[in-house]
Amino acid sequence: MADYTLESIGKLGFGLMRLPKNDDVIDIEQTKQMVDMLLDAGFTYFDTAWAYKGSEDAIRQALVERYPRDSYQLATKCAAWIDCKTRDDAIAQFETSLERTGAGYFDFYLLHNLGEHRTEKFDDFGLWDWILEQKAAGKIKHAGFSFHSTPEELDELLTAHPEMEFVQLQINYADWENPSVQSRGCYEVARAHNKPVVIMEPVKGGMLANPPESVARVLKEAEPDSSAASWAIRFAASLPGVITVLSGMSNIEQMADNLSFMKGFTGLSDAEQATLDRAREELAKIPLIPCTACNYCAKVCPMGVGISGTFMAMNMLTLYGDLKKAQDEEKWLVSEHNRKRATSCIKCSACEQACPQHIKIRDELVRCAEALGIEE
Repeated sequence: MADYTLESIGKLGFGLMRLPKNDDVIDIEQTKQMVDMLLDAGFTYFDTAWAYKGSEDAIRQALVERYPRDSYQLATKCAAWIDCKTRDDAIAQFETSLERTGAGYFDFYLLHNLGEHRTEKFDDFGLWDWILEQKAAGKIKHAGFSFHSTPEELDELLTAHPEMEFVQLQINYADWENPSVQSRGCYEVARAHNKPVVIMEPVKGGMLANPPESVARVLKEAEPDSSAASWAIRFAASLPGVITVLSGMSNIEQMADNLSFMKGFTGLSDAEQATLDRAREELAKIPLIPCTACNYCAKVCPMGVGISGTFMAMNMLTLYGDLKKAQDEEKWLVSEHNRKRATSCIKCSACEQACPQHIKIRDELVRCAEALGIEE
């Protein structure tokens, strides 16, 4: 097995969730070129998951079958909350991942997307003990989990499971102070527990590659030749205690751009940090629904409407103008969390009486439904 420490891995990792495709089929040849470029530049971390359709098989062809096993680190994940009714169902995901990748073992293995109701399956199936058993058997080198929820819940998990060696968090400069995502709060909890962090979504699903015009102007004035995406990745990579920053690159051009600024990167200068501070100030000027996702409204809504999730999706649309991604966000935060959609509101006003931000929730739900194309 490779001789490395968590701190010695290059700060750019290849996130394999958005691989290049031709007619909805992963382009293996282009993926091979991207793998070669990353390794040639001295970066060695590859991140996939059982749930990423076609990704594990693709990385077997592009990486595992072409390079010595000790020349890279491969991470994958178990999503026990997806169609798993028994412990054996969840463990089968691990066996499937081993078969698909042909890797023999995983350098990093994660319990996938913990937080809220999703954590229950990992608890019920005893997967915390199981993952340590796999580590003892040599099938996993480092055990951790990815997480999407609140700092308070992260603190509870890391307190209950100090055996976890690292945590994967959504961190980017746009969400750093966002009261709904709480990137900074989650990062600070991980640091307080002395857990190294793998960063995901540094470019916020690609949206910070094309930020709002006022933000793009600030970045371009500071560095005319740098991409907007470069600022996002450099922000994440500059944080202390970070193992690597995963970039979900989808073509050779994105790989080349990422490598151009990450080779030899040692951190943001004071001037660069000040530029990002100004970029955040510009983001803060954009009028958004002032929802903090406290979900007091959800506790009193008789229809079970996913109010905060709807507002988060609407704010995404306002900031980035990407209707498809905003609709996907609404589907995930509302429908996939078993909440009713905005059109189910009966306008009873119970939510508005409970809202500490004094949001006109009934009117906003109507506006969100129209803008997001939410039908009855």
